[in-house]
Amino acid sequence: MKVRDLALQGALAAAALIAAFVVWQREPSAGPGEVTVVDVPARALDSIRYEDDSRFVDVFRDASERDRLWVRLGYKASGAASGGANAGATDAGVATAAVGTDAGTGAAAGQPPVTAREEPPPPRELRANEVADKLFSRFAPMRAMRALGELDAKKLEEVGLATSPRKLTLTVAGKARVFALASPPGGWGTPYLRSEEDGRVYLLGPAMLPDLENANSRLVDRRLHTFDLGDFDAVTIRAGGATRAFRATGKAPGPVVLAPEDAPERPDDFARNWHDRVWRMMPVDLLGRDEPLPGGEPQESFRVDYLRAGRAVGHVMVVKAEGGFYARTEHTTGWARLHAGMDALAEEAARVTAPVTSASGK
Repeated sequence: MKVRDLALQGALAAAALIAAFVVWQREPSAGPGEVTVVDVPARALDSIRYEDDSRFVDVFRDASERDRLWVRLGYKASGAASGGANAGATDAGVATAAVGTDAGTGAAAGQPPVTAREEPPPPRELRANEVADKLFSRFAPMRAMRALGELDAKKLEEVGLATSPRKLTLTVAGKARVFALASPPGGWGTPYLRSEEDGRVYLLGPAMLPDLENANSRLVDRRLHTFDLGDFDAVTIRAGGATRAFRATGKAPGPVVLAPEDAPERPDDFARNWHDRVWRMMPVDLLGRDEPLPGGEPQESFRVDYLRAGRAVGHVMVVKAEGGFYARTEHTTGWARLHAGMDALAEEAARVTAPVTSASGK
């Protein structure tokens, strides 16, 4: 091959790389018939706020780390009379301060019901998940299916925008862009959106709001750990003033095999089964960052530390407080209320940390 041919191929390859980079950096193009409502680059978008007459949801950037998103869930004082913290604390559509409530109870642990004479509980700030990250990018820029222009008062009433308590607010570089939201017929479909800045009305796509309306179940990071079974080779368990170390072998889907450090040839089936239940614990309620546990200082029930090659990987500490058992890990930003039936698991922790002859049942 001639030098001239090689140079030509090199130039074509370089041009292709440059074109690919330009396409990758460019904002996604609008779909057929779509219109841009707020033309904003992703890095300039500070927060998204959804609210109605009783509650609000904020998805916002961390003040010190803009690549990290948080979800703030709370109530308005004006909505206390309509049910307060107990009104709509279900996964079907309520993102409130009563995060992750037990099905059928509607009350958040450690938070009394709100009445018309009481202030709502403080909002909860919770770590956002990957769904929230994707949602956030979909609002930069924010697009709608159609632009309807300015509508007269009669038409605004017909489409549900005359007296709607629902609002959507985008904060861009510190400036708020506020929109009124109409409730679609039957509670689903494509809602109408009206800019409070210029009065223009848009028809928003059906997939833009459901995640915000159901932020409690869709946008909050509910994981206790970010590592998996097999990412650690040792476990230390502490309960009732006793501590016991185990070697851990195996990986997901597990459960991992635990063998006492002082008797590695004798796997402990009881400890293995106990730890498997600990690993599968699921939070039913998430307290916000810096939110104290109800009832004051908690009592530690047990703690599990995970290590790999002698280095800490993570941990889970389970405590008993007013209203039940709570857990905190290396990943959680606050306490997580655990499911019912934790009493037996807490009691069995003492058996797991007992001497090998007792713990193995031999």
